[in-house]
Amino acid sequence: MCEARVGIWHTERVASLGTMNTALFLAYEGAARIARALSSIAPRSKQKLVATFAERRGILARYAAFHRDPARPLLWMHAPSVGEGLQARPVLQLARAERPDLQLAYTYFSPSARTFASTLDVDFRDALPFDATADMRAALAVLAPSALVFSKLDVWPTLAREASHRKTRLGLISATLADSSSRRSPLASSLLRSAYARLERVGAISADDADRLVALGVPSSRVSVTGDTRYDQVWARAQGVDRHSALLAPLINDERVTLVAGSTWPADEGQLLAAWTRVVRQHAAQRPRLIIAPHEPTPTHVAPIERWAAAEGFHAARLAEGAAADADVLIVDRVGVLGDLYALADVAFVGGGFHAAGLHSVLEPAAFGAPVLFGPRHQASRDATLLLDADAAVSAADEAELQRALDNWLTDAAACHAAGDAARAVVHRGLGAAKRSWKLVEGLLR
Repeated sequence: MCEARVGIWHTERVASLGTMNTALFLAYEGAARIARALSSIAPRSKQKLVATFAERRGILARYAAFHRDPARPLLWMHAPSVGEGLQARPVLQLARAERPDLQLAYTYFSPSARTFASTLDVDFRDALPFDATADMRAALAVLAPSALVFSKLDVWPTLAREASHRKTRLGLISATLADSSSRRSPLASSLLRSAYARLERVGAISADDADRLVALGVPSSRVSVTGDTRYDQVWARAQGVDRHSALLAPLINDERVTLVAGSTWPADEGQLLAAWTRVVRQHAAQRPRLIIAPHEPTPTHVAPIERWAAAEGFHAARLAEGAAADADVLIVDRVGVLGDLYALADVAFVGGGFHAAGLHSVLEPAAFGAPVLFGPRHQASRDATLLLDADAAVSAADEAELQRALDNWLTDAAACHAAGDAARAVVHRGLGAAKRSWKLVEGLLR
């Protein structure tokens, strides 16, 4: 009897919490409609915010052109950007291999994910419309999904509500919610609680993430710990890398120690490049080489790195110019190749730790067995914490600490190799999440 009362109380509480505050809902709906209107006039642009609107011009017509086979179930997966897409990809691959009867649809929010989406083996791919009621109803009517699964955290309240009304089953994989997440604020929680309460199955990365998701509104009985599918993704990429490829073969130089710095921002470079200058002078016999991949490899971002190299007397080259292994500084001026370039790293630096955006993914270099170095803003990264705890990484607060860590690893080869082995072991322990997540998704399709 007590359990029944608790169940009734929980159901009533979720229902009351799940009803959006009317004023908040109207403001949210109004913002979505304004965004939709802006998309009709936004010009094509490389500027990310403008491109976000331009990406959605004529979007419902593109959806309407999709051939939906009513005889086949459809799995719709949504991932806002490339990082979340990498978490979704291994599950989509398993879905394609194990359920050839499925139609697969994939949507994204950020325009930067368009190129990534084009690489996926899916039947439909496009941006997600802005979260206005009419647009979400139109998208759902075209795709008619049997299940809609979100990757990582981005659950859109209007889409979740309208999908639930259509009896579409809802899920979330590789779910993580940082303790400091803005989604836990009173305003965001009021807006999102009903959406998370509608989720039928949630695969959390860790037990702590599961607890925070329950606090955000997910019923505890629907949450299980399945892990992070990125571990499977980066491991597979590291194991399958071709060192004889057109990208890597010209850059292999086993006589030089190599630092690969990935996803860097100017704030990272201001610290790293100054430290690297001193490291090169102190370890001249090892002929240290820097391969640096800015997070945004635009001309305005690349030019200051070239000026620094010229001022220090380093031979710099751009990857697009067919740079060879003898360059002292190789600047990666295109996207999509960093994951393979980490194969060349004796040591890796991951950007974002000195930038307000926060730390980027540390798993890719770790999967290649490279010890990882990053700045102080890493608290929101569970992966960084795991690497630090395993003595596989170092967090540096400033230029001096960066130099000290690099000196230690370049001076003591055994310590450098031990840290790299520990990094690889952290990734290996996380394997299996893709299969567990697919099992969760498959359950929604039954």
